[in-house]
Amino acid sequence: MKSQITKTVKVVALIATGILVAFGLTPLSAAAQNQVVTVGTEGVYAPFTFIDAKGVLTGFDVEVVKEIAKRINIEVKFVPTPWDSMFLALDSRKFDMVANEIGKNAARIQKYNFSDSYMTAGAMIIVRGDRSGDFSNGLMDLKGLKVGTNPGSNYTRILEEFNAQNGNPINIKYYEGNVATILQDVVAGRLDATVNERLTVAFNKQNLGVDIKAVGKILLLNPVHFLFRKDAQGETLMAQFNQGLAGIRQDGTLAKLSQKWFGADYTK
Repeated sequence: MKSQITKTVKVVALIATGILVAFGLTPLSAAAQNQVVTVGTEGVYAPFTFIDAKGVLTGFDVEVVKEIAKRINIEVKFVPTPWDSMFLALDSRKFDMVANEIGKNAARIQKYNFSDSYMTAGAMIIVRGDRSGDFSNGLMDLKGLKVGTNPGSNYTRILEEFNAQNGNPINIKYYEGNVATILQDVVAGRLDATVNERLTVAFNKQNLGVDIKAVGKILLLNPVHFLFRKDAQGETLMAQFNQGLAGIRQDGTLAKLSQKWFGADYTK
């Protein structure tokens, strides 16, 4: 009897797998059904992740995650978290992944898994709208200036590496808050500049009335990824998200979201 039950279970499993394949699904996506994935995100980094005027979490990263979740049949729960606490919260399993315009660096690669890239970020110098100078010499033109940045970001790494190689000419001011605070201090004259994503400029000018501009050349083009732990759960979840990401890229949804939030396709 036990042998017969075992055979029956195997047959049912094979039939279920066949049905999944017939409908274009995989056992991986089926396993994700009814799964709730917690997503760490700042919620204060417009236009990628922020709270809108109605009190709703939105932004490019948020909408991309939601679209992927539809494709792989999971439910997502976003957990707004300060930048400087986000990686520790992922480590301690307070959430399952991070969606916050994360780029790779050597330290992160050793510790975390990265999804396929879903857009390309471009780091630029950002100053007050009425500031003179074209900053055509890049970081060299920040010598002697006060430049605000968040600890641990790739934008901070650009500044710190330049300082280390050139005798610390830039006066780096570290902020524990979000980028909006830094931009406000640039406008108020408490800072001379910051280095951040070029796409934050137009959004903050249009939606928040912050008088800023991006100047000079692009300092670094950096592919952006979702971040996962290096464990079995993280690897399975990353595979699911890569599957869903491929789907929204192929059907044009990803490019449409980029057009919606940035006015151009930065997902290639």
